[in-house]
Amino acid sequence: MTPSAHERSATPPLFVTVTPNPSLDRTIELPHLVRGAVHRASSVRVDPGGKGVNVARALAAAGRRVVALLPAGMTPGERLAGLLEPTDVTTVTVPITEATRVNLTLVEPNGVTTKINEQGPRLSAAEAAALTDRACALGTGASWLVSCGSLPAGVDDDYHAELVRRCRRPGLRIAIDTSGTPLHHAVAAAPDLVKPNHAELTELVGRPLGSLGDVLLAARELRARGIGAVLVSLGAGGALLIDRSGEYHARTPAITVRSTVGAGDSTLAGFLAAGGEGPDALRHAVAYGAAACRLPGSATPGPADIRLDDVELAPTPDVTLALSGDAA
Repeated sequence: MTPSAHERSATPPLFVTVTPNPSLDRTIELPHLVRGAVHRASSVRVDPGGKGVNVARALAAAGRRVVALLPAGMTPGERLAGLLEPTDVTTVTVPITEATRVNLTLVEPNGVTTKINEQGPRLSAAEAAALTDRACALGTGASWLVSCGSLPAGVDDDYHAELVRRCRRPGLRIAIDTSGTPLHHAVAAAPDLVKPNHAELTELVGRPLGSLGDVLLAARELRARGIGAVLVSLGAGGALLIDRSGEYHARTPAITVRSTVGAGDSTLAGFLAAGGEGPDALRHAVAYGAAACRLPGSATPGPADIRLDDVELAPTPDVTLALSGDAA
């Protein structure tokens, strides 16, 4: 039986995340870190990782329907897919010949985080094309297609941009979260949403962004280039949003940071989970990012971790506010 218009409208939105260079994230907490010394770990955990994977996990924890698309190779790829099985994330893998990367994070008691990321596998042209084709196919039934993170060897720098161009269709919004040259290309493709952090936006516009006013001007420049919305994560400075509804800044009081790994990904997930537009979505974004910072490793927050009342929203951003330059 064909569903009625009311039944179709009641179907929860589907989110599809694309992670071209996923990882196994191994996090070691240390009582202290001294170069050249022998250390004994306080705790060790292994999480499925990669920016799009983290976004998918946080969306699923929020009760959203989500599919995570990723290339997976050899034993690390199998373990990554296996770690996602107990979650509410539907995982779709594209088999690749080389091994999925394993990243290492060292966390000190004061929250200082040292990350060692492997470069990742080299994808063949056929493997990269298969990933793009599968993303566009999955996007046909989705509300959001979210392409995130670094690119492995063998994948062109314009991968995220090409995904925007090839998968764009009525009813599908596309979000990009990447950095460096791939971000430059993605901006030129004018996706519906980009989420740079402070450092990534600074590199993108090629000038220092020492105040919230500087960030605001840079975000306006991106909007003027045809991007639907710009969400800038600012670490301890919260986040700034510019979209068709207006310009907003939100942040929380100082928190005790346990790990910053994946905080920006949780910020994006919170924004999307709350509708992907407007000040309420920004409040959720900042609450999710702060919650991730309070958790170990690359753990993603669930509803019980979110402290929405802690978020201070400014409908008119304070352009004089100085920023520290930390990123998330």
